Amino acid sequence: IGGGHNGLVTAAYLARAGRTVLVLERRHVLGGAAVTEEVFPGFKFSVCSYVVSLLRPEIIRELDLARHGLEILPLDGTFTPMPDGEYLWRMNDHARTRREIARHSPIDAEAYDEYGNAMADMGRFVKPILSLTPPDPTSLDPRGLMDLLGLARRFQGLTARDQQNLLQLMTTSAVDLLDRWFETDVLKATMSASGIIGTFLGVRSPGTAYVLLHHSMGEIDGAFRSWGLAKGGTGAISNAIADAARAAGAEIRTEAPVAKILVKGGRATGVALQNGDEIRARVVASSVDARLTFLRMVGAKHLPSDFVEAIERFKFRGSSGKVNLALDALPAFRSTPRDAGGLPPHAHLRGAISISPSIDYMERAYDEAKYGRFSRRPYIDTVIASLTDPSVAPPGKHVMSCFVQYAPYHLTEGTWDERKEAFGDTVIETLTEHAPNLKDIILHRQVVTPLDLEREFGLSEGNIFQGELTLEQLFFLRPAPGWAQYRTPVRNLYMCGSAAHPGGGIMGAPGRNAAMKILKDRK
Repeated sequence: IGGGHNGLVTAAYLARAGRTVLVLERRHVLGGAAVTEEVFPGFKFSVCSYVVSLLRPEIIRELDLARHGLEILPLDGTFTPMPDGEYLWRMNDHARTRREIARHSPIDAEAYDEYGNAMADMGRFVKPILSLTPPDPTSLDPRGLMDLLGLARRFQGLTARDQQNLLQLMTTSAVDLLDRWFETDVLKATMSASGIIGTFLGVRSPGTAYVLLHHSMGEIDGAFRSWGLAKGGTGAISNAIADAARAAGAEIRTEAPVAKILVKGGRATGVALQNGDEIRARVVASSVDARLTFLRMVGAKHLPSDFVEAIERFKFRGSSGKVNLALDALPAFRSTPRDAGGLPPHAHLRGAISISPSIDYMERAYDEAKYGRFSRRPYIDTVIASLTDPSVAPPGKHVMSCFVQYAPYHLTEGTWDERKEAFGDTVIETLTEHAPNLKDIILHRQVVTPLDLEREFGLSEGNIFQGELTLEQLFFLRPAPGWAQYRTPVRNLYMCGSAAHPGGGIMGAPGRNAAMKILKDRK
């Protein structure tokens, strides 16, 4: 159920193992939130997810996604404009980045390498867990207990400092973590932004340090912590996985919304579509979120009451939106590097552009969201994809993707249908403070609110990770205690989307892990 990238990954692995597989996607296009759509003639938008880094290398290799058309183009760092005309520019060129940080603080330039090495060490510890079926600590299953023991032994094998770093990552805020390493406000603010993506938390909230690590574990062609764009837009990732699934024999249907999962005698026997058709199957795997899967498609009457209560408590709390712009020219930022050192024109615009000038700015954006208002001056992560991939816009034109926090799903004043355009205006106003010509070069705009994410893409409360990545919703607690092993209380029904371990992002790990569990159980 669901033709997002995780559902397609599950389908591809099952088909490769010789199973007869059918994918049912509600929309007219594959990809879920990892989708490319030509919203305006000639302009191809990565409507929701827009950058890639976390996609597991083993999935790229095992499904031979390059042969199916996947090409990842590296993004060149992050540029942070500041209100006073200053800026911070971190590039893929490490030596240049160190010199740039040294402009702000020689101490931070020295600490940057040490921080990077510490995060790499933490990433090496956590990465194997991404491919692990979480053990159930409440079970007496010897295999699960051995997995837990193995994790404990690996932790014991870390140095005392790495143990301390890991414990702090799991319990503290992004700002508290970065305060240990750096003194430059704009550097800490920009780096802390990775800790709030997809969560209804501020950069000073405990638990955001782990989310920061979660977003730091990606790699492109072996380059750790690097980010890129899929050529042709994010949908190219989903399409490549879909082609791999079809090549292995899977059937994929679009415009085939599932109304309910058929259950008989506590066992999933297939699905019923909204048009009334019923499809029988020995196994059903759902890549949609836990609320939709269990409370809408299965129904509480087929589930244990304690499990229903756990799913009802599962936190979504969508906090982000998108504004996608079609531009007639490039924005001219007030903060422009004075000495690009021989780099191409507009090199500072070829990576991410982060509106995160200070920690206080980031925290004030969260303060407004806590009281049910979208941020008047939000954190914005912007990518001008057409500078890296000209295929997504007509010659001389550009597309600009703006990821925005905070946009709380629950508003205290008005509805999202009423406030949608005001939200878009706020984003444009914020960006215009840094790039005064922006309003004059906008040809078209698309505003995506949390309500749009729920309605159009099936993300409950607009949460881009199918549930927050908070500590009480990770590992063997995702999506519910005792049910984190991709199985569900309904026999032959499995979870294979971001609602399962290890969570969200264009990663594919939940889909692959679920396929391995299904194949093992069927054997």
